[in-house]
Amino acid sequence: MSQAVRGQTNKELLSVCGITKRFGLNVVLKGIDLSVGRGEVLTLIGGNGAGKSTLMKIIMGIYQPDQGELYIDGEKISSFKPVVSLQKGIYMVPQEPMLFPNMTVEENILIGFSGVKSELHNRLVKIIGDIGWELDLNRKALSLSIAEQQIVELLRGMMRNAKVLILDEPTSALTFDEVEALFKVVADLKSRGIGIIYITHRMAEVFTIGTHVAIMRDGIITLKGPIGDFTRDMLVKGLLPPNMEEVEKREEKETAIDYTDLKPVLRLEHFSGYGFEDINLEVYPGEILGVAGLVGAGRTELATTIFGREKPLGGKVFLKDRDVTGLSTREVIEAGINYVPEDRRQNGLFGMSSVAANTTSSLLFNIAMGKVFLNKKKEQEITQKYIDDFRTKVTGQEQSCGSLSGGNQQKVVIGRCLSSLPQLVILDEPTRGIDAAARGDVYSIILELKKKGVATMLISSDMEEIIELSDRAVVMFQGHMTKTLSKSQIDQNTLMNASFDVDEEEEG
Repeated sequence: MSQAVRGQTNKELLSVCGITKRFGLNVVLKGIDLSVGRGEVLTLIGGNGAGKSTLMKIIMGIYQPDQGELYIDGEKISSFKPVVSLQKGIYMVPQEPMLFPNMTVEENILIGFSGVKSELHNRLVKIIGDIGWELDLNRKALSLSIAEQQIVELLRGMMRNAKVLILDEPTSALTFDEVEALFKVVADLKSRGIGIIYITHRMAEVFTIGTHVAIMRDGIITLKGPIGDFTRDMLVKGLLPPNMEEVEKREEKETAIDYTDLKPVLRLEHFSGYGFEDINLEVYPGEILGVAGLVGAGRTELATTIFGREKPLGGKVFLKDRDVTGLSTREVIEAGINYVPEDRRQNGLFGMSSVAANTTSSLLFNIAMGKVFLNKKKEQEITQKYIDDFRTKVTGQEQSCGSLSGGNQQKVVIGRCLSSLPQLVILDEPTRGIDAAARGDVYSIILELKKKGVATMLISSDMEEIIELSDRAVVMFQGHMTKTLSKSQIDQNTLMNASFDVDEEEEG
């Protein structure tokens, strides 16, 4: 790989040269050379633990590099501090929004700005109007969905007139129309000469908006160049572990389920709750039922109500022949249902607790010795199984979950769900923010559950994921189930039309 040129061309807005970083004995970055120029969109992809987040934190001045140089708009940066990066026009939109919950949307966006409030307000309103998003500036941040929180973070960066904008998985929780609007924003920023580092795990996005691409693996850049020099297969092969081709072959061999003599594991009859109404569906043994729809369609509310976190307003939930309507979460887990939540940090993890404690937290009553002590040997055996199955990158079972990368945190949450050996698993956006290799691991586990006869509800905003994995699919729109599709009927156009409640014949 050629060395980055010391000294900048007029086109380069930002470049890093020979950046290294270690934490203790762990070498995270091993000499990174990377640059983004004016009007370029550098799509950065790589596995969890590859070093992407560490590199971005160095660029933002949060971490100090052990070696290497950073240039911003031709100027060598000698002081790695957040205030310096912000002053020089670098802004990072994080994957996990970081808002002050009791402040309004406008207060969150404008915090840290100096100037006349009315002028700042008018400028913010104009930006929102130009984008075409609808956002009440007086709403409290705690009332926002994940998608709306992401929009607030994007607006923070746009208000700062960033020269280089770093977007970390910006579409992971956005709806179709919000994604389209974001792509228009990216195109507009690009046309104005702004450089963008776009971190993503979605290959379609790489080729849709990227001008350049770089792959990180184990702390080095293994591949980089103009997007036109690469195909999707070239990028995928550069990311996936050796066994991924075997996984794909196993998926291709999956045959259609014979429902003739099957009895459903889960049955919902006229089930209603906060955010959804009159849902009727069945999930069968060994079936993966995809649940598609827009953010806010009621899918998560349906899942959490089945799981006992919310109170149902009507109808029934049956697990096989047992009525489990309105049971507590503990009772639901004991009955044979478990749930992987959409927001792993807020609802899925005990960040300060160990990997082992998180993995077995659904099993406390099963692995207890008396009323006080835990069977540590059993806890270790269960935890190790899921570390091995998921190839979770940990320093040990006692490592705190809060110190893991996002993808590895998600693996722990899924492992905890499966450790209770459920008859029905509800997976809510299980691969959100997960890299291609980890996504393959999750898919492999889901397919193993299918072979073992476990019923799965797969809630996903990723149409390709629904198409690839589902035996049947249902689509929700504004709290109602609008469509049920057999495997042969599941395709991107049908799912998208149903998600917007558009009649396909009418559309044609």
